[in-house]
This record gives sequence, C-alpha cells and structure tokens, in this order.
Amino acid sequence: MTRPSLSIKTHFAKLRDPRRRHRRLHRLLDIVTIALCAVIAGCNSWTDIAAFGRRRHSWFQKFLTLPNGIPAHDTFERVLERLDPLAFQACFRQWMLALVEALGVEQIAIDGKTLRGSGASHLGPLQLVSAWATKNHLTLGQVAVEEGSNEITAIPKLLELLDLHGALVSIDAIGCQKEIAEAIRAGGGHYVLTVKENQPHLLADIQQCFRQAFETNYAQVNHDTYETEEHGHGRQEQRHYTIIREPEGIRDQEAWKDLQAIGMCYSERTAGGETSAELRYFIGSKKAGARYYGRALRNHWQIENCLHWQMDVSFREDENRTQHRNAAQNLALLRRIAVTLLKRHPSKDSIASKSRQAGWDTDFLEEILRGSANLGNE
Repeated sequence: MTRPSLSIKTHFAKLRDPRRRHRRLHRLLDIVTIALCAVIAGCNSWTDIAAFGRRRHSWFQKFLTLPNGIPAHDTFERVLERLDPLAFQACFRQWMLALVEALGVEQIAIDGKTLRGSGASHLGPLQLVSAWATKNHLTLGQVAVEEGSNEITAIPKLLELLDLHGALVSIDAIGCQKEIAEAIRAGGGHYVLTVKENQPHLLADIQQCFRQAFETNYAQVNHDTYETEEHGHGRQEQRHYTIIREPEGIRDQEAWKDLQAIGMCYSERTAGGETSAELRYFIGSKKAGARYYGRALRNHWQIENCLHWQMDVSFREDENRTQHRNAAQNLALLRRIAVTLLKRHPSKDSIASKSRQAGWDTDFLEEILRGSANLGNE
C-alpha cells in the first residue's frame, strides 16, 4: 500500500494565488512557508513575520525560491488578506486527512473560540469553531461564525469538512441539536452531546429517567457506572458516571438520531479546604459503557487545554489586532498548524519552550517541520 504524502509542499502547491501576475514578486508558497515558520517561532504580527524571514534569509534559501528576497511586512499582510480562507483550509484539510489516514482518529472534539483582538468599532470579534483530534493532538479544521450568528450555524459546516467515519464527535451543550446529531450519524460518526437548559424538554426527561431509576435502585434498568478520582496541585476531584441504555420516556426520542444512551456525571472537587459539586447530563449514540463515555467527556476538554489555551498563552492570539476577516482567519489557521506541528515533536518541553527553541535554532525548526509523521523530505 502506497503511503500518503505528508509534505507541506505537496498539499499547498495547488493553492491559487489571489494576486495579478505582474504583482507576484514573491512566490505564494514561499510567503506561506515563511509565515508558518515565523508563527511556529512565536511571531504574532506582520512586522515580526517579515523580520523573522530576513534574519533567516540564508536558511530559507536552502529550500525556497525567493526570487526577490524576503517579502516586506505589508506583502505578507496583503496576501493573507486576499487569500481565500476556504481555499487555504481546503489545502490544510488535505494535509490533515493524510495524517489522519496514517494515524487514525478516535475522537473529534468541537468547540468555539473568540479572537478578542480582532474586533473593530463596526465589527465584532471573529469567532471560530474548531475540530480537534483528542488522541492525535491534531487540528482537523475550523469554520468562522458568520456575523450576527452563533456556533449552531457553524458546526454543521465544519462537520461537512470532516471525515467522521468511525470517530466519536463530542460537543458542548450549544451543539446539542437534533440536526447536528443527524449530521454526525449521516457522516458515519457517533456523538456524545452535553445537555443543558437550551434543550429544556430533553433535560427534564433525562432528569426524570434518573429520578425514577434511583427510586427503584436501578432495578430492571439497563445501566452502567464508572468512577474516577484524581489528585494533584492541591486539588482532589471525584467523578461518578452513570448511563442508562435504551432509555424510555424521552420526548421525540426518534428525532435524536440513533440515541442509545443517556448519561449523568456527578463530580465533587475539593481545593483549599472547600468542596464544590456539579451535576451534568449527556446523550450518546454509541452502544458503549459508562467508562467509554466518561473518558470521552474528559478527553473533550483537551480542545480547551491543548488548543485554545495554547492559542492564548503560547501564541497570544487574543492580543493580535488583525481585523480583516480573511487575514484573521488565515493567521489563525497558521497558528493551529503551528500548534499541531509543535505538539507532534517528541520533545517533552512545553509548547512555549519548543516555540522559542524553533526561533533560536533552525535545526530544531527543521525537526518541527519534518515531525508531521516524518514529513518526508519532499
């Protein structure tokens, strides 16, 4: 079986240049590659990206054409403004699909993030909905939320971009919609969706099912349980998951495509001598036990801890003031490519540390670029 190509050049070579031919002093692939390397090294502005390129000019010459040297900062800005985010993402998606084919994906977490610095007086900040492969630490795609809309409209568009076959898709309460559940199943995936007050009938029916089961000590109720306990950083947290398989009494149950289980998670957290408790509910389409669903719900928050937190802390995304919508989306995608490559490098150092090392040492930066499942020297 032929191994899929995993090189950046292979998957971005067909990206259409938005400039007129007589204005193309610099090759589009050169611009994108320099920008990606600069973002990996922690650059957060057009000026920084251009300065990084100038400082690393001799290194870039080893593998880029650079017919007119390193582009100026306004060239990076203009090109990323004009570059179609959907076309840019399509190239990125093909690259990630090659990685997925090589690695396999078990769970896809979907969640939204606001780029706070991208707002203007006439325009609110850009909101992006991203998909994250929890086991593989891969960004699989992103979709911008349309102005005046919310994540509910963006999630189906993102699902259309993804290969869902065999994967479990986890989404917080805003994605708990009948149409989204149906789209996931139609795509060949399974879902686990958090249930909150935005689905009042579903929430009330789930609560009633658990009340009735509790009153009879779950007699003749097809159920399963799973418990976890964690200690660290002065905190202690216990979680108790209970699922009821093939529940009865859920209104419009047939509208929730292939609903197989309802679940409840009771958690207690003790920190600083104070204890707090939380009760959460969820639904799932897979015939699986409480352990499976419990782990999936915990893994879902990797998109916050491993992606969104890194965007703000390591890449200072909220500080970036890029307001042009295309440029903001494309720069955000470069950051997500960067965090994917940095996480795939085997070093145990933090993302921030690896980013700094990539800025200091071009040998280490080359390791990062080749680290995408052995990028292939192509």
